[in-house]
Amino acid sequence: MADTTGRQPPALLAIIRIIDGFTDRTGTIISWLSVPLVLAVAYEVTARYLFNAPTIWAYDVTYMLYGSLFMLGAAYALHKGAHIRTDFFWEKFSVPRKGWIDTISYIVFFFPSLIMLFLISWNEFHYAWLINETSDQTPWRPVLWPFKFVVPFACLLLLIQGVSELIKSIYMWRTGVELEHKEKVEI
Repeated sequence: MADTTGRQPPALLAIIRIIDGFTDRTGTIISWLSVPLVLAVAYEVTARYLFNAPTIWAYDVTYMLYGSLFMLGAAYALHKGAHIRTDFFWEKFSVPRKGWIDTISYIVFFFPSLIMLFLISWNEFHYAWLINETSDQTPWRPVLWPFKFVVPFACLLLLIQGVSELIKSIYMWRTGVELEHKEKVEI
């Protein structure tokens, strides 16, 4: 995969750069969903506790915005290495072994699971759109298809970032060189 000088092939780096850049940009855009989420919660708290006038829409808006923020941020979290990993064992493995484990995991578990979730969630979204399904959580009863579209869209974003991560893991496995060291995220 690498040339005789040890450099990474330009096409490989270009693919990774394009996908990672796309994920960085979409992650930044998606992070802005936190602003209307905070505004909706602040408005509801103010209306409910200062004016004794709760809204009929705040509950639906907040769970939809939070759910969207959580789901759509998954690809960005994958790119940054923020998903859970058993660090106790992981840190003891060599770089090629880490690459091998990740490669097998992406091929056997990640891609098949996400493709199935995409197909199932797409059918759920499509059905909600066809019948113009509404929420029965509150008297406001907003339509649900935009919220149900978030799941297949999040799967698509994860699949795209997964291609970049698979390329990186194959490269690690074959060369013993990490193309990108993941940020250590403490929670």
